[in-house]
Amino acid sequence: MKKPSAGTTALVAVGVCAAAAMAPFFLPDPTGHGDRDPAPETAHISFGLPDGSTGVRPSQSAGVSVSGGRLDSVTMEPPAGGGTGGTFSADRAGWTSSGALALDTTYTVHAVARDTGGKVVSRDATFSTLGASQALHATVTPSASATVGVGMPLSIAFDKPVQDEQDVQRAIGVTSTGGQQVVGHWFGRTRLDFRPETFWKPGTTVRVRLALDGVAAAPGIVGVQDKSFDFHVGRAQISTVDAAASTMTVVRSGKTLRELPVTAGDPEHATYNGTMVISSKSLKKRMNGATVGLLDDDGKPAYDIPDVPHAMRLTTSGTFIHGNYWAAPSVFGAANTSHGCIGLQDVKGGGDPNTPAAWFYENSLVGDVVIVKNSAGGGNVSAQNGLNDWNMSWSAWKDGSALA
Repeated sequence: MKKPSAGTTALVAVGVCAAAAMAPFFLPDPTGHGDRDPAPETAHISFGLPDGSTGVRPSQSAGVSVSGGRLDSVTMEPPAGGGTGGTFSADRAGWTSSGALALDTTYTVHAVARDTGGKVVSRDATFSTLGASQALHATVTPSASATVGVGMPLSIAFDKPVQDEQDVQRAIGVTSTGGQQVVGHWFGRTRLDFRPETFWKPGTTVRVRLALDGVAAAPGIVGVQDKSFDFHVGRAQISTVDAAASTMTVVRSGKTLRELPVTAGDPEHATYNGTMVISSKSLKKRMNGATVGLLDDDGKPAYDIPDVPHAMRLTTSGTFIHGNYWAAPSVFGAANTSHGCIGLQDVKGGGDPNTPAAWFYENSLVGDVVIVKNSAGGGNVSAQNGLNDWNMSWSAWKDGSALA
């Protein structure tokens, strides 16, 4: 056998190397992944209130969402509204806190999620709520679902002075099923009342919308309430006190029910004249002259009665219509002896339902009208002294609206 020449050997070697080089060749994978499974997507947690948020209002929610996975758990400390936490969405891609947030509070939300490959990730966010000194609160009279007399205005008391009356008043809606136009009037910067031109129509419903949440009331002061409610107007009862005659005539729906003997304010403490509204009722109330500046010559209270029965407030300054058990029966209907209140005959403890005071108390609603006339030297009651808005003309009333 002949030994291959050098050229032949080179060709064979080249051929072997070429064959070896071509052995592992594959068509390229257009995905670029080959046979490997795709890497799982890492879950990404996001917060509705980003970490470090401040001035959060109580109505806002601390939401959590996740992409590329599912939420395993979410905790918030302290819990909103004193509750246990919040609610997950059906696919556990989101979570929302439940309950109102507290003012002046710092919350920490801790979220744990798991991606499609089982990898666990977690993230925290901290936020702080609005300070109590920055939150505007409104106290509303009457309360929701109350049944009141035809003279009851809607009265809103704010706990901080309002500077942007327009925006605040615009956020409050008041309508009546009786179709009466209702207009707001500002008494200073902390009280806003609403009333129609004349007394409410009996049997109507007044609907109130308080959309103050997020409304800027003054620099650095924000409303935090958002609610709607109704109150109902009952029958029309108007009682007229003739101070000169020491009588009170009670008229309901145009029909006289009773004429009751009373004792009104004496000449030195004459009862206010004007249209007043019963703003509250108490079966028993302590009345002390010092609280309204009535002192005797020794500087002691002119009176201090711990158990005045059947008391119904007419003014903020201290005028009531109430039961009187300490005066002689002969003064009722004959003389005015009080310190400005309107007294009806009663018994100590108010337990006799047959007395004039007990009868009037049981037959009166908060919001009923009491008109006083012929009180010599009494002067006219101010519209803002109590809920006595009706002592202002309609044109003057409308002039006090921020939206006029």
